[in-house]
Amino acid sequence: MVLNLLFITTVIKSTFGVVTTGLWLIPLMLAAITYYRYDAVDPESRPLDQLNLNPEYDFIVVGSGSAGAVVANRLSEVRKWKVLLIEAGPDENEISDVPSLAAYLQLSKLDWAYKTEPSNKACLGMQNNRCNWPRGRVLGGSSVLNYMLYVRGNRHDYDLWAELGNPGWDYDSVLHYFKKSEDNRNPYLARSAYHGRGGLLTVQESPWHTPLVAAFVEAGTQLGYDNRDINGAQQAGFMIAQGTIRRGSRCSTAKAFLRPIRQRPNFHLSMNSHVTRVIIEPGTMRAQAVEFVKHGKVYRIAARREVVLSAGAINTPQLMMLSGLGPRQQLEKHGIKVMQDLPVGENMQDHVGMGGLTFLVDKPVAIVQDRFNPTAVTFQYVLRERGPMTTLGGVEGLAFVHTPYSNRSIDWPDIQFHMAPASINSDNGARVKKVMGLKESVYQEVYHPIANKDSWTIMPLLLRPRSRGTVRLRSANPFHYPLINANYFDDPLDAKTLVEGAKIALRVAEAEVFKQFGSRLWRKPLPNCKQHKFLSDAYLECQVRTISMTIYHPCGTAKMGPSWDPEAVVDPRLRVYGVRGLRVIDASIMPTISSGNTNAPVIMIAEKGADLIKEDWLKNPEY
Repeated sequence: MVLNLLFITTVIKSTFGVVTTGLWLIPLMLAAITYYRYDAVDPESRPLDQLNLNPEYDFIVVGSGSAGAVVANRLSEVRKWKVLLIEAGPDENEISDVPSLAAYLQLSKLDWAYKTEPSNKACLGMQNNRCNWPRGRVLGGSSVLNYMLYVRGNRHDYDLWAELGNPGWDYDSVLHYFKKSEDNRNPYLARSAYHGRGGLLTVQESPWHTPLVAAFVEAGTQLGYDNRDINGAQQAGFMIAQGTIRRGSRCSTAKAFLRPIRQRPNFHLSMNSHVTRVIIEPGTMRAQAVEFVKHGKVYRIAARREVVLSAGAINTPQLMMLSGLGPRQQLEKHGIKVMQDLPVGENMQDHVGMGGLTFLVDKPVAIVQDRFNPTAVTFQYVLRERGPMTTLGGVEGLAFVHTPYSNRSIDWPDIQFHMAPASINSDNGARVKKVMGLKESVYQEVYHPIANKDSWTIMPLLLRPRSRGTVRLRSANPFHYPLINANYFDDPLDAKTLVEGAKIALRVAEAEVFKQFGSRLWRKPLPNCKQHKFLSDAYLECQVRTISMTIYHPCGTAKMGPSWDPEAVVDPRLRVYGVRGLRVIDASIMPTISSGNTNAPVIMIAEKGADLIKEDWLKNPEY
C-alpha cells in the first residue's frame, strides 16, 4: 500500500505540477487507485509509445484527439497500410479517468493552456481581460479534458454545409457516421433509429444525479418544451445529459479507438512528439514528410501516401502556417516561405456562454465539495461505479431553446443550456475560479459571501455566433503559442441573443417545480455592472461581456468549401487546396459551427474523413 501511495502522489504531481493539498487530496489519491481496478477488467491495455520509428509510413496522422484517434484506427484497418500517429503530449493518467475531476485537468500539464488575446468586448471579468482556452495536450486530446457531453448538433447544421457546396455532408449522409462510432447504453434509446449500438465509443447517462436535474427537465415542460432525446428526431427540448462514459469512467477517444488497436502490427504511436512543420516539395507541391521533436531529438518521417492534420482548430492552422500554407501577408511577416496562399486561421468560431447565474437552495441537494465525505464518495465510485464522482464534469441537464431571434417555424434553436447542481461558489474558490481565470475582486465581492452554500446554475450559450475570430502566428518559432483572437460579440447581435437566452434561463429557474427547494436567484450584482438596473437587458449584456465563458468548441480555421469559395482551405473531401497528399480532418474544417457540443461532430468528421481516404486510395484509379 505504501508503494501504491508513492505512485499515486507521483501521478498527481506529474499532472498538476504540485501535490494537491487540502481535503480533496484524499479522493484524488483514491481516484488514482481506481485505475488499477479499471485495467483489471478492461480487455485493452494502454497504447505503446513506439521508440524505434520507421523512416516512412503510408499515412502520418498529426494529433491523437477526438479526430486523430479515430482516423488512425480506421486507416490501420487496411493491413497493407502502415500508419503513424503523432501526439505532442503523454498518455492519459489515473486522474483523467474520473468524470467529476475534469476541472482539475485544465491548466495542468495535459492542457496547452491557451489564452485569448485581451478584449474590450468580452472576458471583462477575467484576469487581464483574457479567457482561458483549454486544449488537450494528451493522448485523446480534448476528449480527455472536456465534460464528456454527447451532443450531435442539429439536422439543419449539416444540411447547411451541403448547401454551401459540400456534397455528402448533409444530415442524412452523416447520420450513418454518428451511429457507426456509437455504443449507446441508455435503455430508453435501445431501439431508436437515431442511435447506434456496438460501436467503439460508449455513450450513456451518468449513473448518479441530483434531484435538481429532474426539476430542470420538469421546468422545461412547464415552459412548453418537451423532455426529449436532443440527439434524435428534433432538438428543441430538455433532457438529462448523455456523455461519453463507460462503467462510470471517462471514455475518451484514446480509450475507445486506440487501446483496441495497440497490437496492430501496421500501427505505430509516437507520444511526447511536438510536430514543427509539414515538409512540402516545392516542385510537385506534395506533402512529403513530417518533422517533429521528441525528447530533444529531431525526427523527419516520410509519408508515402498522405499526411493528415488532426491537431485541432488551434494547432492545425498554426502548423499549416509554419509549413508555408496560409495568408501570404502573415507568412511573409514572419519570414516564412509561402508555399500556398490560403485563408488558414480565418473563420474561427466558438460557443460562448454567460456564466455566473447562481440560484441558492435551502435543501442539501446540490454538489458542495466540502460536504462530501471523500473516502465514502470515492469508494462508492470505485466499488459501485456510482456516486458524485461519475458526474459529467458537474453538468447534469441540457436544453435547446428558441429566442425571439430564431425562426421558431423550424427546429433550429439558437440557445443551449448547461444545467449544473453547483456554481462558481461551490468549491470555496478552490478550482472553478482558477479554471475560469476569474478576477479575484469579482470572486470576492460576488461569490465568496456564498462560498460552500447549496446552489445551482444554468449557463446559456450561443449556438450559432455571427462573429468570427482568428488564429495567427506569434512568430516562426513552432514552440511559441499562437495568437488567438476569439472576437466574441464583434457582431452586437450575438450579445443580444445571449441576453434573451439568459432571460429564458431565469424563467426556467422561476418554475413552480423549483419552489420545493426554496430556489432563488443570488442577487449580488457584478461590480462593473452596478450602473445598470439589476436584470435589465443592459445589466444582462454587461454580465454576458464580463463572465464570458468558452464552451471549449473552437472550429472553422481551415474551412471546408468548394473551389469557388474564397474562404475555403480544404475541398469537400478534406484535401488542402493546392497541395497533394495533405488533408485536414478535425474541427478546423467546419464551415459553420454545429449547434451543440462539438466532440461528437468531430468524431463523425473523422469517421467520414477516414472513409473518404479509403475511397480515394482503394477505389479511385487516379490514386
